[in-house]
Amino acid sequence: MRRHAIFFLPSLLLFFLVHAGTNPSDSSSITPINWDLYHSSDDLMEQIHSLVHRHPDKLSIELIKAGNKGYNAELNVVTYYRGGRETDDRSNFRILLTFGQHGRELITSELAFRILSILSEEQFLPKTNGVTLNNTLDKVVIKLVPIENLNGRKRVEAGDLCERRNGRGVDLNRNWGVDWGKKEKDYDPSEENPGTGPFSEPETQIMRKLAISFDPDVWINVHSGMEALFMPYDHKNVTPEGLPSQKMRTLLEKLNKFHCHNRCMIGSGGGSVGYLAHGTATDYIYDVVKTPMAFTFEIFGDSQTSSRDCFKMFNPVDLPNFKRVLNDWSAAFFTIFKLGPLQLDENSSKAADKWVSIDEYLDGYLVERKSRYGKNMEVIDVGMQEIKTYFRLFLLSSVLLMFMFCSRIAKSKYGRNSIPVMPIGGSSHSV
Repeated sequence: MRRHAIFFLPSLLLFFLVHAGTNPSDSSSITPINWDLYHSSDDLMEQIHSLVHRHPDKLSIELIKAGNKGYNAELNVVTYYRGGRETDDRSNFRILLTFGQHGRELITSELAFRILSILSEEQFLPKTNGVTLNNTLDKVVIKLVPIENLNGRKRVEAGDLCERRNGRGVDLNRNWGVDWGKKEKDYDPSEENPGTGPFSEPETQIMRKLAISFDPDVWINVHSGMEALFMPYDHKNVTPEGLPSQKMRTLLEKLNKFHCHNRCMIGSGGGSVGYLAHGTATDYIYDVVKTPMAFTFEIFGDSQTSSRDCFKMFNPVDLPNFKRVLNDWSAAFFTIFKLGPLQLDENSSKAADKWVSIDEYLDGYLVERKSRYGKNMEVIDVGMQEIKTYFRLFLLSSVLLMFMFCSRIAKSKYGRNSIPVMPIGGSSHSV
């Protein structure tokens, strides 16, 4: 989840702890990671790499690295495409999924592994016809990031069970470019630090380029901490207007009925959780990348657990709940794979022209373009910040030169008009 959705009055919490015979500082009240249920990040990625290796006809994987001021990050991106290699057929329905954006939410990455196992047909959805499923997936391309915040996840595995930020203390879901940096009255830097600027973090830089180059029809950012199906917006308490918004809500209502057993909260993140979140991925993907269906899913939350007991609050700790979450939500994702293409038509496509700032253009629209031969060509991303700086200086210099030029013309014109005319005949007069 983007931030704790449950707030406690400290005195009231202390009262209950004391009367329950529990010492607030007693570490025995903190639930450790259940390694019988969960993979470590290294083991999880090893399992995923092995899965891809066994199914090259369906899966491929790419490691993408980035760095900033001595801080480095890497993301594995798994692509599913029936028939082997992904083609550039833009008629395919494109889905981009990201898991583990917050380090403490281990269950989300386990769900990513389950989805990949089903896509590879090593596991199966109950009560699902295999032929029907294959037909559904024939025209679908899925890109999936199993662990977006690997550095933060490592900190959790080392014992910092409440850590949600990345390896240098930045919340990756506050580091995107829409409404970045705004802080609410209850802002907590230990939870929501947005970084030094939008896209200051290598993880968000990678995800932005991936989103712009892949140009998905559906984006889903998967979190835990509660049960909810959110659509834009996070930074304001309204949902978008018009038919696209209605289509998003209709799809979420179906998911809630068939897979969330009507327990899930539906609506905008900003209007449903009780606080506004600024600089989130989903708002950027919807507003800037123009993905017609952009969602944030919250797949599990234990509201009865102390906010200090983070592993239990954000992750199921027993086998029955662990299985239930993975079964229910993997089925929900395959419903999206089936219904998503049906929810979109020409009216809700991304064909409309969109105006973008020069920063967005340099940051995104140059990342990937087709060459004249139809192959994808990535522009070298070297010195992008310097390019933007030079461009701003160029604009400023142009304005200053134009101002100086106009001033010179005006001064010259004024000077010519003010030259006195000498009288003919050589006589002079005092003024």
